Amino acid sequence: MKELLTYIAKSLVDYPDQVEVTEREGDGEVLLELRVASEDMGKVIGRQGRIAKWIRVLMRSVGQRKGTRVSVDITD
Repeated sequence: MKELLTYIAKSLVDYPDQVEVTEREGDGEVLLELRVASEDMGKVIGRQGRIAKWIRVLMRSVGQRKGTRVSVDITD
């Protein structure tokens, strides 16, 4: 899942070398923290948060197939 989120984020931003994804697991839940350059925050979040919402929905559906809950936090 970490690799998928990294691929998606690097495809969206202008500075793909500054994309970092941290994965934390616990009690059947996976927390993915996405860090991007401050200049790229708007590209990852999108208008009215549409892209961020799409990313979270996609990652949740991948997690459901594996039987885990997934949440994504986006930070700069």
